[in-house]
Amino acid sequence: MKRKKIFTATTAITLVASALVVTPAFAASTFKDVPSTHTQFEEISLLASHGVITGYPDGTFKPGAPLTRGQAAKIIANVLKLDVNNVKNPNFTDVPTSHQYYGPIAALAQANIIDGYDDQTFKVNETITRGQVAKIIAVSLKLEPKNNDALPFTDVSESDAPYVKALLDNGITNVSGTTFGTNDPITRGQAAAFIVRALNLVTNPTPEPQPEPVEKDFELTILHSNDTHARAENAPKRAAAVKELREEKENTLLLDAGDVFSGTLYFNEFQGQADLKFMNYMGYDFMTFGNHEFDLGSTPEGHKALADFIKAAEFSFVSSNVDFSADDTFTGLFNDLISSEPEKGKIYSGIVKEINGEKVGIFGLTTAETADISSPGKVKFENYIEEAQKAVKAFEDLGVNKVIALTHIGYDDTAAIDNDLELAKAVEGIDVIVGGHSHTKLDEPVVVDKNAKGENKDATIIVQAYQYSDFLGTLDVAFDENGVVVEYGGQLIELGKYADDPGALEILKPYKEKVDAVQNDEIGVTATEALPNPRVTDEGNEEGLSVRKNETALGNYITDGMLAKAKNYTKNEVIMAFQNGGGIRNSIGEGPITVGEVISVLPFGNTLALMDVTGAELKAAFELSVGKYPEENGGFLHVSKGTKVEFDSSKPAGSRIVSITVNDVAIEDDKTYTVATNAFTAKGGDGFDMFATAYANGKVTDLGLSDWENLREHLQSLKEVNASTEGRIVDVAAQK
Repeated sequence: MKRKKIFTATTAITLVASALVVTPAFAASTFKDVPSTHTQFEEISLLASHGVITGYPDGTFKPGAPLTRGQAAKIIANVLKLDVNNVKNPNFTDVPTSHQYYGPIAALAQANIIDGYDDQTFKVNETITRGQVAKIIAVSLKLEPKNNDALPFTDVSESDAPYVKALLDNGITNVSGTTFGTNDPITRGQAAAFIVRALNLVTNPTPEPQPEPVEKDFELTILHSNDTHARAENAPKRAAAVKELREEKENTLLLDAGDVFSGTLYFNEFQGQADLKFMNYMGYDFMTFGNHEFDLGSTPEGHKALADFIKAAEFSFVSSNVDFSADDTFTGLFNDLISSEPEKGKIYSGIVKEINGEKVGIFGLTTAETADISSPGKVKFENYIEEAQKAVKAFEDLGVNKVIALTHIGYDDTAAIDNDLELAKAVEGIDVIVGGHSHTKLDEPVVVDKNAKGENKDATIIVQAYQYSDFLGTLDVAFDENGVVVEYGGQLIELGKYADDPGALEILKPYKEKVDAVQNDEIGVTATEALPNPRVTDEGNEEGLSVRKNETALGNYITDGMLAKAKNYTKNEVIMAFQNGGGIRNSIGEGPITVGEVISVLPFGNTLALMDVTGAELKAAFELSVGKYPEENGGFLHVSKGTKVEFDSSKPAGSRIVSITVNDVAIEDDKTYTVATNAFTAKGGDGFDMFATAYANGKVTDLGLSDWENLREHLQSLKEVNASTEGRIVDVAAQK
């Protein structure tokens, strides 16, 4: 995988030296107007091959054309590999943030390599002079004159003299007459030649006595999973990937960021033991706890299943902000200390792991939301920032300067409660955060190098591997001798492309046989008639009904169950629940209903979420819901009992909603309501941007409760169901 350096302006020279090495002449020209006979062919081709310079759309480079100040800024920023995205605005009036060269100009200004004019402009489109380029090269590459000899040039001002002298003394320019052309425009070809000569000087300096060898960076590979939610059937592919990557990498850690519990029949039947068999087989090093690990706390057995899971684990657990001490179930399992000699099947505040002679500290955090969205009972949750600071301090006192936080607090979840981005900004000394809870698909690692005040800090790398064992996360990270991350590379490995590991497949067989049998178990509810899941294309569907544009009995049962369940998890009044029609995937036949049928209706493993939205936002959402009518729309919203949505399909899309009432009371635009839906919709799925905004603003709480299990529970409360509907969603145009 491609690896990236962590750097600031002060480390730019090192980066240039390692990234661009002058090589022999290229075989073919990069640009059609720069043939191999061109005097600057090698320099232009070299810079182009490294992406430092680009040409014009017609395939030319125009080496004789003057270089503009904006073009120069882009080239130098490319050479120095500066971060052009996370930059401070230099406030040049002629370089707005939308300008194509804004990033490079801001990055160079922030590094004190360039400045503007007295009138607060940068004059981005003006040609840049040879003298100005000399200054930029000398400053950025820290070149100094080698002696006090006078310059042979008569056209160099006193202010420009040190920079031109630095270029001359270091062989970047030479004496040809008595003028340097300080105020003359530099051509694009001349600039390329200056830059490559300077890089050649940096990469191939005059040999000097060699110092003692610098200690080699410590390289570590972290393999990670999170929110697997009892998808045991995917474990054999994960095992195959882990085995392959361990064979390729020297120093590895295999970590899980929680929520192994809950979500499928594998958990219902085996309460985590099936998943644990695979984790032990794969050789996990450490795990932290997710909120779902505490789901069984309100059952008569309490947290016995979790305690059994911990005891049978052939690895240790890390948990810094979870206090198990008041629950006797965990007596003898929990130790609120940092350990260098952890025992398998025990919980520690943090662990020091020695890897190839290097000490790495790992600690764990679990979201404080667990108290509200799970059933922790006597288990308590402490402030995640304070406990993280304590853990880092404890590691430092033990001489450990490489620290990993294994977290289940969410990447960008509700900031007022806890999340990884806030943790990275608030706590100095955390090098890597391996996260979970928000089910975030971070295709590449995220770097946080600013603290909460916006000041520069050592980099913290954040990774998360989505959900359900669809991916295995990988992170290669290099630490310098001070424990600072200096290089990293990471990606998500798509596990669907792997063949099952044979050993893991054997482990799966007895569990799968039991689960397959349970799918045929009846839930104790009878459908007196089939509950259809119609689509317009169904054979014999003369009325053109569809779950994606019409009220259905299944949609009603699903939303009624969502509403009933959501009311148990908040003190607020939950006024309604809604479900996207695209998420309802199958019908239920007449007769006794089986577990398998319920799962086939809601097969995506979605979860229940609470959301605070205004009446105006609800109206906008329902406008989107019926906006394509009479065409099908996966975002068509089914609603719970008591809610009535009237719309007029004869009106233009966007102005169709006639009324939305709950128990005959109209929704008010400026009033805020608590509603329930599935997490997919709550996060903006199906184009519900107003919900995506609510999620981004911390107004959504994912309760993590399985949608199919909610439906099963609701059906069981009814005992008998039929296919009738109630006029919850009505097109008034059809009644005219």
